[in-house]
Amino acid sequence: MWDVAALLALAIGALFWVDSLRARERAVAAGRAACRRYGVQLLDDTVAFAQLRFARDDDGRLKLRRTYAFEFSDTGNNRRRGAIVMLGGVLADLQLEPYPLQ
Repeated sequence: MWDVAALLALAIGALFWVDSLRARERAVAAGRAACRRYGVQLLDDTVAFAQLRFARDDDGRLKLRRTYAFEFSDTGNNRRRGAIVMLGGVLADLQLEPYPLQ
C-alpha cells in the first residue's frame, strides 16, 4: 500500500514540475515580447520565480497562480523591475516599473 502511495506522490510531483517548466517558458516568452514591444532590454534573458498560490480564473475554476520577477533596462546601464503573473498556463498580468520615455 505504501508503495502505491509513494508512486502516486512521485507522479504528482513530476507532473507539477513539468507544468512549472512550461509556465516558466511561457513567462520568459511573454517577458521577451513585452520588452520588444516597449523598446527595452530584458536583462539576463530570464525570469525568476517569486510566488505560488491558488487563484480563480474568469470562469471560477481554481488554478495555480505563479508570479515571476525579471529585470529590464531602458538605457542599457540601469536595472528596473518587472513582474509576470501566470494563471495556469495563461498570461494573466505583466507589470513594468515606470521609466521615463525617451
